[in-house]
Order: sequence, then structure tokens, then C-alpha cells
Amino acid sequence: MQQPISTPNQAGQILLSRRKALRLSQQEVAAQLDIAQSRLSALEEDPGRLSLSRLIALANILGLELLIQDRPDLSRPAARAKR
Repeated sequence: MQQPISTPNQAGQILLSRRKALRLSQQEVAAQLDIAQSRLSALEEDPGRLSLSRLIALANILGLELLIQDRPDLSRPAARAKR
């Protein structure tokens, strides 16, 4: 599965759906992340609070990988566009 993500909520939905598809409980995943189940629940509710390191660790636990690549629909980076 490849899915572009442009908001934290999209990422959170993908992570939540994957956890459920794997039939992993919040408790099981939280234990692997070495956090409380309530903390994982909060992160699933507000994925914008995930640190990059925690996002990568969570993706690894769920058998996912993160990939950053050029967007095919942009001819120039956003930084140049603002000049």
C-alpha cells in the first residue's frame, strides 16, 4: 500500500487502521513503544503530537515504512515559490 499523507490526521488514520487490521490492541502496541496504553490512545486521537522518532517506531511495529519523495505535481519547491 502506498498512500500520500498531507496532514497528521491522515497519518493517524492509516496507523490506526493498520493496527486494527493486524488485530493488535493498544496495550500490545503501547508495550512495544514503552509507553502507557492511555498515551497511545491520546496519540491516535491527536496524531499531530507524534514525534518523528515515535512515528518511525510505530510504523516499524506496524510493518510500515515512511518515505519522503518529491511530489510529482510540483515543478519547484515551496520555498522558491515564496520568493
